[in-house]
Amino acid sequence: MEKVLSDKVIVISGGTKGVGRTIAEECAMRGAKVVIGGRDEKAAKASIRLMRTYGSDGLFVYTELTKVEDCKKLFDEAYNKFGKIDGFFNYSGITPVSPLDTCDETTFDAVMDINFKSCFFCCQQAIKYMRINGGGSIVLTGSAHAWGGQKDRAAYACSKGVLRILMEHIAHNYATEQIRCNYLTLGWTPTEGEVSLRNSQGETEKELRDRAAKILPMGRMCERSDYVEGIVYMLSDASSMMTGSTFRITAGEYI
Repeated sequence: MEKVLSDKVIVISGGTKGVGRTIAEECAMRGAKVVIGGRDEKAAKASIRLMRTYGSDGLFVYTELTKVEDCKKLFDEAYNKFGKIDGFFNYSGITPVSPLDTCDETTFDAVMDINFKSCFFCCQQAIKYMRINGGGSIVLTGSAHAWGGQKDRAAYACSKGVLRILMEHIAHNYATEQIRCNYLTLGWTPTEGEVSLRNSQGETEKELRDRAAKILPMGRMCERSDYVEGIVYMLSDASSMMTGSTFRITAGEYI
């Protein structure tokens, strides 16, 4: 496999689960050194052991992403360990049920703290370190909900909508420093969080997949592997002139 991320240092928030973990391991396979921010030390260390079999290396930084100081620590430790930061993939997020007419303040604050506030301050730190070494790539995880969203995901939709604005802000204002930012719209994916939520509502994973297959134009849910090539491309030098873009991998879903 071509090492298109050779010698790059990639930081991933929420890199211990779901798409974040898949991308962390894939980036290492493509030659990158990977810094994982999250809370599941066991999962992160398993990923790092795998990375070393690829001839790469990784670092786990325990990170409470709702705490600004922890967001700073994630990037400080990444830079102290590897001496530079070339890429940041923001994956952390939650998707609780949150209709506008019934969403409570606690749910709203949790969604905004994890989905937006943590990303804002992680991007601040990413920019701080990327400018030292002449630029880098930031990829924000978006959702089709950012274009209005379903009725039971109001807070989530707002959090993903504001990330689009953050992406455009970074793209417009930091391109002169060769720091670029793009928005990856993920599709409906049976991650641990999604399956757990549906289980709590009385739906099995098979029932979820069967229902989604009837809704999605391309006939199935997106798998984690479906995002790999797109994310690797956005983090690699192949996309060095790409910034301010919305990149959709959604099985045709557009809410």
